Amino acid sequence: MADSARVLSHVPRVKLGSQGLEVSLQGLGCMGMSAFYGPSKPEKDMIDLIHHAVHSGVTFLDTSDLYGPHTNEILLGKALREGLREKVELATKFGVRFYDDGRREISGEPSYVRSACEASLKRLGVDCIDLYYQHRIDTRVPIEVTVGELKKLVEEGKIKYIGLSEASASTIRRAHAVHPISAVQLEWSLWSRDVEVDIIPTCRELGIGIVAYSPLGRGFFSYGPKLVDELSSEDVRKMLPRFQPENLDKNAEIFERVNEIASRKGCTPSQLALAWVHHQGSDVVPIPGTTKIENFNQNVGALSVKLTTEEIAELESYASDDAVKGDRYGTGMATWKNSETPPLSSWNVE
Repeated sequence: MADSARVLSHVPRVKLGSQGLEVSLQGLGCMGMSAFYGPSKPEKDMIDLIHHAVHSGVTFLDTSDLYGPHTNEILLGKALREGLREKVELATKFGVRFYDDGRREISGEPSYVRSACEASLKRLGVDCIDLYYQHRIDTRVPIEVTVGELKKLVEEGKIKYIGLSEASASTIRRAHAVHPISAVQLEWSLWSRDVEVDIIPTCRELGIGIVAYSPLGRGFFSYGPKLVDELSSEDVRKMLPRFQPENLDKNAEIFERVNEIASRKGCTPSQLALAWVHHQGSDVVPIPGTTKIENFNQNVGALSVKLTTEEIAELESYASDDAVKGDRYGTGMATWKNSETPPLSSWNVE
């Protein structure tokens, strides 16, 4: 897109939530640099990309101890040396515990919250994390217990702001009553719109910022169905329902409609899909991920794509919940999305 270079140094900044956190209007999801989407990418190339992003005004960087595990945080730690730390808003996450025998489980137990935070601080090489999310919700531990420990970490100066990821509306409300939640991270894109029913309204009622991950449908709105043919054997998308043959043909129809509108507007389908997320409100900050500077530049170019009310309605008519085939996650991962926790009364402190 012709305007993408022009807007690179003019990425707006916004308040994320009502607690004082300010970030770039678009962030950078760093997961794919180290995990899940094929082999880890060359370290120098990824550091160059992170530096390019920050110098371009995209300063909201998103990672997690899950990515690698741990290697993505180490990568960001290296990238933020030599004075760059003060220029960014650093977000990381905890919530998936790994064991020596290869097992993993979601955990929100207070002792684990604390140990995970301290380990992330060390890997990142920082004294304080700007935004610390519970990556996935432990359905065995009341959210009040987990957030209570996070509140202590805020008071100790180890984290500045608290976030949740993939939490139900009632879990968000209960968490916010213990300590203000600054941001909720959730999957929101043209083909993942279930959060619009009650989670988005709850966040807005409470003054909580919304961080949209996978705003390009895990790359689907960048490449369409041909993406599947390019995925390595290590890429987790090969196992997700929406990328399976029985669903892909139908989902390809959505991509074609999006591509048609993008052609009319003189932008790429990925820029159009990302622009749609931006048009959902000033409280929404998408964090598209990439491993290539040219794709990063294209993503920033989405900020200059303006949509009319009619164009938004047309896009949404093609990408309604019932039009998209396949779940966001596969079987066995039901507790990885929009999760609820038991009541506080169920928690026994020994």
